[in-house]
Amino acid sequence: MARTTSRLTWWDRPGLEVRAGRLSIAGRDAESIAREHGTPLYVHDLVRVEEQARGLQGALGAAGLRHRVRLALKAQREPTFLAFLRALGAPGSPESVGMDVCSPMEIRWALDHGWGQEEISYTGTNLSARDLDAVLTAGVHLNVDLLTQLDRVGTRAPGSTVGIRINPRIGAAYPGGGQTYAGDRPTKFGIYPEHLGEALAIARRHDLTIDTVHVHAGYLYLTDALPIVDETMRRVAEATRSLVEAGCPIVEVNTGGGLGVPFRPGDEPLDLEAWASVLARHLGPLDVTVGTEPGEFLAKQCAVHLAEVVSVEDRDGTTFIGLDTGWNVINEHFVYRIPYHPILCRAADGEPVARVTVAGHINEGNDLLAEDHPMPQVEEGDIVAIPNVGSYNASMTSVHCLRPEAPAVFFSDRA
Repeated sequence: MARTTSRLTWWDRPGLEVRAGRLSIAGRDAESIAREHGTPLYVHDLVRVEEQARGLQGALGAAGLRHRVRLALKAQREPTFLAFLRALGAPGSPESVGMDVCSPMEIRWALDHGWGQEEISYTGTNLSARDLDAVLTAGVHLNVDLLTQLDRVGTRAPGSTVGIRINPRIGAAYPGGGQTYAGDRPTKFGIYPEHLGEALAIARRHDLTIDTVHVHAGYLYLTDALPIVDETMRRVAEATRSLVEAGCPIVEVNTGGGLGVPFRPGDEPLDLEAWASVLARHLGPLDVTVGTEPGEFLAKQCAVHLAEVVSVEDRDGTTFIGLDTGWNVINEHFVYRIPYHPILCRAADGEPVARVTVAGHINEGNDLLAEDHPMPQVEEGDIVAIPNVGSYNASMTSVHCLRPEAPAVFFSDRA
């Protein structure tokens, strides 16, 4: 069917487009989806998930690396999403996507939705005795990120095989973004390279085998942050070599997540070829499997949140656009300060006529989804879309004010 498609906006891509002035999701009219299913609503374009997964796998393979891509389950756990992901490849095959988990219940969730023990990697922090017992009983691979926790594992499971998460004292993030995993300031994550000797001593005391080096030092980084990724991987490779020289049979270096996608005006997609080349330069000579476990890169772009405008009112010179959704069901902005960019579905590429504040229906003053945001003329009853919310939004739903979770619909094709 013929269509008119505009490419005038920073956020549009296959599966999220402007057609004849109107927003289209997975080839379907966004407002029509909202009218059919009601609001608030998450709409998922699962084809985007496959595109992102194949992009990662293709770049790593082209760089000559044995690789393993895993989903950070905390980012997105919808059963329909997971069923689609599971179908991308047979367990253990290069085309499959494994699971990165960080709690005992996430282990159970992954197992219940089709992943085997050998496909699940656990990297958490501050494990209680209860947590550790559950992880060890489940039989999944465990990466430990504190010396005290390594000792606890050795006490409870002497002779076992584990990975260790290191903190390279450097990390990549989008400009202006908070970086809380690794950097100049102390964080709660990872064993510092100068303490690897202590880690080895603990491992020897308990007859532990260290087979994996894990690092997570990124947060929504794009191509401009690759020089920092380069230095991070140099330090990781150096730490890995020291462990190998000490007799550790390292089979994988897990580079964590943090890979970004465009989420602000002016952003360009991450250059995956350049990213994989950085990893290959430092980790390729180690002859290990290179792991990556993004949540946002795989899932962020796959979902759009739709809401109805229930009020439009000028308040002392500021126009407030009130929606029938709120921070209980769409809260990445409030937890991580990631900006939202609401789109008027019936005029997705319309010229802005005012700068507005977009507010939710939670009875809290900070429930503001966007402030000083340029939009065309908005009327009560309009449908507004918030793109790039497939990760760390629905997965963090609460029942604050006893508002229910938002339903979701999924499309595995593009009309």
